[in-house]
Amino acid sequence: MAGTWCTLTPPLNILLGGMNPFYFHAVNVILHCLVTLVLMYTCDKAVFKDCRLAFVTALFFAVHPIHTEAVTGIVGRADVLACLLFLLAFLSYNRSVDQLYVGEHFPPTASPFFLLLSLFLGTCAMLVKETGVTVFGVCLVYDFFSLSCNGLKLRNGGIHQRPARQPAASPSASLQVPPSGRENGKHRFAHRGTWNSCHPAAPDEPRSGSLSVPSKAMWAIRRYCRYLTANNNQNFLYTARPFLKRAALVISYVILVLYFRLWIMGGSMPMFSEQDNPASFSPYLLTRFLTYSYLLAFNAWLLLAPITLCYDWQVGSIPLIESVWDARNLATVFLVLVLMLLSLHCIAAFKKLEHKEVLVGLLFLVFPFIPASNLFFRVGFVVAERVLYMPSMGYCILFVHGLRKLSTWLDKWRITLLTLFALVLLLFSWKTVKQNEIWLSRESLFSSGVKTLPHNAKVHYNYANFLKDQGRNIEAIYHYKTALKLYPRHASALNNLGTLTKDVVDAKDYYRRALQLNPQHNRALFNLGNLLK
Repeated sequence: MAGTWCTLTPPLNILLGGMNPFYFHAVNVILHCLVTLVLMYTCDKAVFKDCRLAFVTALFFAVHPIHTEAVTGIVGRADVLACLLFLLAFLSYNRSVDQLYVGEHFPPTASPFFLLLSLFLGTCAMLVKETGVTVFGVCLVYDFFSLSCNGLKLRNGGIHQRPARQPAASPSASLQVPPSGRENGKHRFAHRGTWNSCHPAAPDEPRSGSLSVPSKAMWAIRRYCRYLTANNNQNFLYTARPFLKRAALVISYVILVLYFRLWIMGGSMPMFSEQDNPASFSPYLLTRFLTYSYLLAFNAWLLLAPITLCYDWQVGSIPLIESVWDARNLATVFLVLVLMLLSLHCIAAFKKLEHKEVLVGLLFLVFPFIPASNLFFRVGFVVAERVLYMPSMGYCILFVHGLRKLSTWLDKWRITLLTLFALVLLLFSWKTVKQNEIWLSRESLFSSGVKTLPHNAKVHYNYANFLKDQGRNIEAIYHYKTALKLYPRHASALNNLGTLTKDVVDAKDYYRRALQLNPQHNRALFNLGNLLK
C-alpha cells in the first residue's frame, strides 16, 4: 500500500518525457522546491510568524546535504512527496481550528471541511510513505499544547498581543464579566483586568528573571496543571470538549486506516534479513537497546554535521554495541540531555506563551522518525538518509530558533553569527553539489560507497556486481571476497563468486555454502543444478 501514489508519477514522466532520466530528476527537484516553499509558508503562518525567519528556515532546508538521496534518487520521490502532503495536512488541520477564539473552552472547529481535508491529505501522505501517518499525531499534540494556550491567556489576563481599549470602569464592575461579553461560555474578547480579578496570580508566582530554565519549566508545568484541573463551574472534560471531539475523530480514523493497511498486507509485517538490520536479530535485549539508542544519536549527528554520507549503511557500517562501557554510549547520553533541555525550554515557554517554534520543531523532528526507530516494528535498514528528509524540517526550525536566541544574547556578535551562518550555508551547498556528483552513474555511486565505508560488506557486493556486468571479473572476485571477509553469511556473494570461478569444484563449494545459509536461494539452486547437469 505504501508507495501507491508514487507509482502514478513514473507513468506520467514516461508520458511527458519518455524514458529520459532528466525528466524524472526534474520532477523530484520541482517537488523539493514545492516542499521548501510550503515549509516557508508554514513557518510564516504557524511557527515563527515572521517572514524573515521563515525564509532563513526554508533556505537552510533547501541546501541541506542530507536531502541528496531523497531528491537525486528516483526512489526518494516517495519521501519528498510524502513530506509535501505532510505539510499540507498540517496546514489544513491548523486552518480548521478557530484561531481567534478566546474563552473558557478549547477552541472549536471553525471549518469541518478543512478538518476532513487534513484527514484526506494525511491519508495520501501515508499511501506515499508510511511515515506520512505521523502527521495526525503532530496535529493532535500541536492542537492540545499550542491552540489550548488561549485558556492560559485567560488565566494570565487576556490577550497580551492585542489589548482592548476600554473606558475606565468602577471597581465593582471589574469583579464580574459583563453579560454582553459572554455567549454560552465563549468570549471573543477578554478584559485583562476582569480576568486578573477573577483569577488572581498564584502567591508563589516567581519573577521572570529570578529562576533558571528548569525551574521555570517546573513552574510552568504546575501552572498548566492547575489550569487543566481547575473547576470554574465546569470540569476539564467539558472545557476540552471541542478538542476531544477532534481527537476522537482523528484517532478513530487512524485506527481504521491502519487496520485497512494491515488487512491489505495479509495481517503480517514485511520480512527482512539479518544483513538488512543486524541489531534486530541480536538475541540480547541489551545489545538491541544500546544499538537502537545509538542509532538515534547517529541520525541526529547526520542532521547536525552531514560530513560522511553514503547510499547504503547496512552490513558492517555501524557495529553493534554490546556493552554499556562502549564509548559510543556517550553520544546517546548527550542526545538524551539535549532533548530534555529542549523539552524543558518548550515547557518553560508556556509561562510567556511564546516560542511556539520549539514545540513545532520537536514535533516535526521526532514524530516522522518514530516509524524508522525500530520502536514498534523492525525496519529494513540500519540508517537511511532519505528517511531523514521529513525530520530535517524540525531540525531546521530548531536551528533557526537557536540562531535567533544567540543573536539576542550576543547582540555585539550578531554580525559574526550571521557570517558563520552564511558560511554554513555555503558549506552545505558545496557538500550537496559534491554529493550529487556521486549519483551521476552506477560506477561513481558504488565506488564512492567503497571509499566512504570500506568496512561495509554491502557496498563491496554492489560494486562487485557492477564490475561483473562490465566484464572486469578479477576486480569483481576481489570485492566479492572482501564482502565475504566482512560478512561471511552473505549468500548472494557466495553465489555470484561461484559464477566467476573457473574451477568446477570451487564453484560447487560456493553454491553449496550459499544454500546452507539460505536454502531458498533460487539463483544458487539454479546455478548448482546447471553445474551438476
